[in-house]
Order: sequence, then structure tokens, then C-alpha cells
Amino acid sequence: MNAPHLSTASAHIPRRTFLRGLGITLGLPMLECMTPVFARAAQSPPPKRMLVIANNLGVLPKNFFPATAGRDYALSPYLSLLADVRNEFTVFSGLSHPGVTGGHSTDNCFLTAARGAFKAGFRNSISLDQYAADKLGQVTRFPTLNLGVNIEKANRSLSWTRDGVLLPAEDSPAQLYRRMFVQGDAAAVQQQLHRLRQRGSILDALTDEAGRFSRTLGSTDRDRLDQYLTSVREVEQRLQTAREWEQRPKPTTTQPAPSDINDSKLFFEKFDLMLSMAQLAFESDSTRIITLMVDAFKTPVFSLPGQKATTETYHNLSHHGQKEEKVQQLEAADRQHMALLRQLVGNLAVRREGEQRLLDRTMVLYGSNLGDANIHDNTNLPIFLAGGGLPHGQHLAFKRDNNKPLCNLFVTMLQNLGIESEAFASSSGALTLKSA
Repeated sequence: MNAPHLSTASAHIPRRTFLRGLGITLGLPMLECMTPVFARAAQSPPPKRMLVIANNLGVLPKNFFPATAGRDYALSPYLSLLADVRNEFTVFSGLSHPGVTGGHSTDNCFLTAARGAFKAGFRNSISLDQYAADKLGQVTRFPTLNLGVNIEKANRSLSWTRDGVLLPAEDSPAQLYRRMFVQGDAAAVQQQLHRLRQRGSILDALTDEAGRFSRTLGSTDRDRLDQYLTSVREVEQRLQTAREWEQRPKPTTTQPAPSDINDSKLFFEKFDLMLSMAQLAFESDSTRIITLMVDAFKTPVFSLPGQKATTETYHNLSHHGQKEEKVQQLEAADRQHMALLRQLVGNLAVRREGEQRLLDRTMVLYGSNLGDANIHDNTNLPIFLAGGGLPHGQHLAFKRDNNKPLCNLFVTMLQNLGIESEAFASSSGALTLKSA
């Protein structure tokens, strides 16, 4: 969030006063919108969930997209690896974010659809996961979990606040496990509560100080200050909710704590482990919304299961220029992505939650901000959606030269979560999945 610059004819207020508070605010935990709803949680309907996975170098288009559309479409070479679960997913072509161009820099806009990615004056907007968390309120310990594999945490994320602030991704499965399941002793809990109270008192002081100046401001600056104070109040609500959750027992699991994989070359092993952690988070109902960026752009020379290491970095392979050796290695990497997707769908399908499969309550979106990384094309994005109790088993094909907004699908996903929303970002409506 950005502290406003306050200047009027009668007074000049130094930004430094607010920037000191800004530094504190940016040091807070994840800025998801939270609303305490413990009293009504027991009466909540069966949970709906969403996992969004973004591979920021995409896949080879010719091997991913089917040549035909509809329910009887012929599986593409990549999707043939998911043939036995074809009725559990829908593949889309002809979707993109209108006006979102800029090649690799658009990975930060995959869930925001903000235009002008990181040009002068660019400011990102709220991401799909944070928007959904805001609408749903906090019914789990973590409103959302934002995860990453090989991710450049300071510069890349799928999750962005309403004010366009990056929410850093968690890239340590071991740390994530501790957050979800390891209950501190009484002293540790009290220490955390003390830290949360300190943060709350700092915000109180910041709000009081800002309020003293509000009567002297012009209308433009007053609007900016109101927006800033609204963000502060949201943080206060989150701190209160965090204090309440801190005093509640954490769930238990029979799964042992994972060990982090620190070698960036073991890209797919790290990806596999983080998918397992996401599934564990859903099974324990620690959260209902997860984002996962697999940062292929920052991945060095990497290992392929059962094969020799690649000859070049993932990024260099994506700029293959049709060179056979590069294309072959890239195909092998893409197929491993598909194999992990098949494994995830299968795992969610065999887990039961009451009378339903976990897959029936969990949407899994896999996609990329790049339709063709070789030429930095941000149109015709590869999009795959599984689960969620939606009608699947089809290829929905839209115009390749006049794409539909990807945000139309986001609206459909929001509605599937139980959110009464008719629009999100650049959407022009909901995207209807056709029943058989």
C-alpha cells in the first residue's frame, strides 16, 4: 500500500512521518482480507476450494492445444497423458488478458489482469485469490496460502493486495508445515500474541496521527488518506483475527514433516513436494484458497526425471528458435508438468470429504501468462481447469485472433466458490461450461 503525499495551501506534511508507519505496515504478515466468522463457521455449507498453479514460461502450444473442440475433441499429445481423467477437466483455448502485454513481466498479472505490466507508473491491482478471500471472509486459519517454487520472492508473486502490493510467496514446505501443524508451547503462543498486540498498537498510533491532519486536507488528498486508512483498518481486523486463531489448537496430521529441497536444479521434485503440501492444506482445512507460482524463469539448468540434466536454463530452452535439441528438452519438461497434474487430479479424486471427493470441492486451475514463450506472446494462453463439481470433459475453443478475457473464467470460478460476483478485472461476463 502507498502512503499518500499530503500537501495543502495551509500546511505541508512531511512524507517521512507516514513513511515510518509505511515501513511498519509493509512488515506485517500476509495482507489478506480477513473477517472473524468463528460463530457461523459451524453452520457453513460444504467447503469449496481453489488452487491456482501458474507456470510462467508456459508450454509448447502445438503439443498442448487440441485440434478439435467440444466434448469429442481429440486429445493433444500433452493431454493424452491425462486420458484416463479427461472427464475431470476442461481445456480452454483463445483466452487471454486484454491489453496485458510485456512478455515475462506479465506473470505478476496472471491473477490481476492489470494492464501495462511494470511500465512507468504501473500499479498492480488485487489478485483473484485476495479478492475471493475478501468476499468469503476468514473461515480457516489462513484465508489464502501463496506458495512458490524457485520463485524470486521479492519480485514475483501471484498474490497482490487491493493496493497493488506484492505478497511474498512461501517457498519452504518445512516452514509451511510448521505454520499449519506445529503448536507452540504456552510461552511461544503468548510471545506471538504479544507481537500481534504490538503491531496493533502501532497501527492505532498511525491511525490517530493521520486522523489529526484529515480536516486540513483538500478533497483529493482526503480521498487518498481515506483509502490509506481503510487499508490500515483492514490490517487491524486481520490482526484481531490472527489473535483469535493463535489461541485455537492447530489441526493434527499423520504426515511427517517434510524436508526442504534446496537445490534449484531439482525443479520438478520441488514442484511435486509443494503440490503435496497444497493438498495437505486442503485436507486439514487450513485454507481454501492456494496460489502456486512455479518460477521456471528463475530455474537454472535442471534435472528431468530419468534423464540427464538439461543443457541450458529453463528460460533459454523456452527461447528454442525451433532448434531440435532445445525443443526435445522442453517437451520433456512440459510432459512432466502434465504428469504432475495427472497425479494431483488423481490424488484429489481418491480423497473423500464426507460424501464427496475432495476433487469435487476443489477447482484446480493450471495456466500461464505466456501463450508462446519463444516469442513472448501473451495471447492464447494455455488454460486447464479441473474439479470443483463443474461439468468437464471438453475443449472450449474461442477465437485465436480475438481472445475472450481470461477473467470471464475467473468470474465463473468465483461463482463456483459461492461468491455472488458478476465481474472481475477485465471480464465481460461469466464463462459458461457446457453440461453434457
